[in-house]
Amino acid sequence: MKQTNPELVLANDFVQYTNRNIFLTGKAGTGKTTFLHNLKSTSNKRMVVVAPTGVAAINAGGVTIHSFFQMPFGPIITKQVAGENSPSVTPGLANKFNGTKINIIKSLDLLVIDEISMVRADLLDGIDEVLRRYKDKHLPFGGVQLLMIGDLQQLAPVVKSDEWRILSPYYKNFFFFQSKALQESKAVSVELKYIYRQKDQYFIKILNEVRDDKLSEASVKELNKRYIPDFNPQKKDGYITLTTHNSNAQRINDRELKKLKEATFSNIANVTGKFSEHSYPTDYKLSLKKGAQVMFVKNDESYEKRYYNGKIGVVTTITDTNIYVKCKGDESSIEVSKMTWDNLKYSIDEKTKEIKEEIVGTFEQYPLRLAWAITIHKSQGLTFEKAIIDAHAAFAHGQTYVALSRCKSLEGLVLSSKISTKGIICDLEVKKFNTRVKNHQPDKNQLEESKKIYHLFLLNEMFDYHAIQYQIKRCIKILYENKNNFQGDLLEHLNEVKPKIDKAFIEVANKFSFQMKRLMTDISIENNAPLQERIKKASEYFLEHTEKELVELFENSSFVTDNNATEKLINQCAKKIEAAVIIKQECLKDCIKGYEVERFANVRAKAALKKPKLKIRTKIVTKDIVTNHPVLYRQLQEWRELRAEKDDVAPNSIITQKIVVAVTNNLPTTTQELKNIKGIGKKKLIEYGSDILEIVVAFKN
Repeated sequence: MKQTNPELVLANDFVQYTNRNIFLTGKAGTGKTTFLHNLKSTSNKRMVVVAPTGVAAINAGGVTIHSFFQMPFGPIITKQVAGENSPSVTPGLANKFNGTKINIIKSLDLLVIDEISMVRADLLDGIDEVLRRYKDKHLPFGGVQLLMIGDLQQLAPVVKSDEWRILSPYYKNFFFFQSKALQESKAVSVELKYIYRQKDQYFIKILNEVRDDKLSEASVKELNKRYIPDFNPQKKDGYITLTTHNSNAQRINDRELKKLKEATFSNIANVTGKFSEHSYPTDYKLSLKKGAQVMFVKNDESYEKRYYNGKIGVVTTITDTNIYVKCKGDESSIEVSKMTWDNLKYSIDEKTKEIKEEIVGTFEQYPLRLAWAITIHKSQGLTFEKAIIDAHAAFAHGQTYVALSRCKSLEGLVLSSKISTKGIICDLEVKKFNTRVKNHQPDKNQLEESKKIYHLFLLNEMFDYHAIQYQIKRCIKILYENKNNFQGDLLEHLNEVKPKIDKAFIEVANKFSFQMKRLMTDISIENNAPLQERIKKASEYFLEHTEKELVELFENSSFVTDNNATEKLINQCAKKIEAAVIIKQECLKDCIKGYEVERFANVRAKAALKKPKLKIRTKIVTKDIVTNHPVLYRQLQEWRELRAEKDDVAPNSIITQKIVVAVTNNLPTTTQELKNIKGIGKKKLIEYGSDILEIVVAFKN
């Protein structure tokens, strides 16, 4: 494939150098799959690849959407679509994610969705809800960039009538472009136009008419010249029948295999680890005979490249270890050995902190399947020299186009039934959407503008302290609402910091943002000396103030409570503030050296993986506690913590915070004096009285 193809270059630049969501489309054979494989090997962005089906995921070198995002298979109604308090909202999205999955999402730059034509709108909105939960809740897809690859004129999502009854109040139709999050994100669409599969311009013209539901009478006549009733090809011709239903394909293959008088050779696939049956790339039990027509289901990974996914041939020899296949046009038979397909999952490398692909299961089998017939659905993405099209029972949008476009030429095509315009099912909404895509192709000016917006987004995010401000305000509100449930000076410190956030951070950041926009020119940001100097200065300023005002905010504050709910809420706020501060620190330190987008994005992603360590309750403090004897107070607190740990109960189950303070202030040395303290009942007196009195007496002496 020519890498100078302008649409491919434009699509690659949008993916690599902007944060725009992209729909990459194009007719069958325009190189969408090759683009994906090239991107995986060249992109520096932290990427995950998903697809709607198991086979599509294996072919794309990724995982299924449902397994990665743990989505239900039925209709999905999200809060963004139906409203926060709607009773229709699907419960529990992302509730069962483990730490590794959360870390992958937190540090994710790019989500690639292959075969997007088969993805429903509600599934895409489900993905949006999960990403918002662990990334930025205010941005579509949490701010993660989407690359959606596919052709809407090919196979459509499968939606049952009862499912559509649930979804129809929220969506005009079920295609992915109706996703509320996608519409909010204003994605850009790039259409690949150069067709690599077919060279015959007249056949390409006919396919385009089928694709666009504009099949002319002249083209109908030309296609129907390829209608040959009761066509009976010679074995050497290598025709494959494309049919609408799996049962038809199975029946044809079984019938033709049975006709051969040779002995049957069967091989059971070697499956290890986790590998779903729905994702098997060929038969688990592969039964072949000498003379059987077969199709390769994987590309040759050797340097010889003697076969490709979809190449047709005939079995000539079968040995204990190899199968030999002769393909038309080849001088000799191809020696076929077993090959392995990997089932992947994504994880975080502990050393590098990069997202890595981990093999969790394998499927080892000969890369062949019987190929007298195959379903149109399974033929998507394949190329055939000669094919018999049995599309008279086409029942879904795009089936006829997919079948016809598998063929390299009109001469290699045979119809088992005549084509009519009624047999070409094309959804009206898809036609409208594709027209908009065709009429709104982005250009280089839009690319350059998107690059600037991406840089500004990254830099503004680094100097944006609104999220920290929000958590501090929330923390203050919780403390005010629970002022009788805690002791300490945390509230006082938060009130001191709050105005500083407004003055020293947000106001200064707004001024700096204005300066950045003014200094943005046509020069690339890495080579823009005045802008780089301002970024360095700003990074020094914000790093100094971040460490001075925020890094030790909680460590220098006192906070003690026996109220579990209050404790949990405050710790949640503290950890969110600490997590945001960690990212600020790491990014600001990096930008003091100068801003370089790939390095910066990598630092930012890895900083998101650092775990906040703060948990306020475990820290025993005496500052701002109302007592004349802080040393005794600390001793009693430490005893309470140790006893609670020993008995495996909450500290306030031993004695409450108020009792600790009362004992500290009243200094009881006898059982009666201790009994007089409010909250010390008979049971606590028996269980803990001697320990408490021992500590108090030792302190007084």
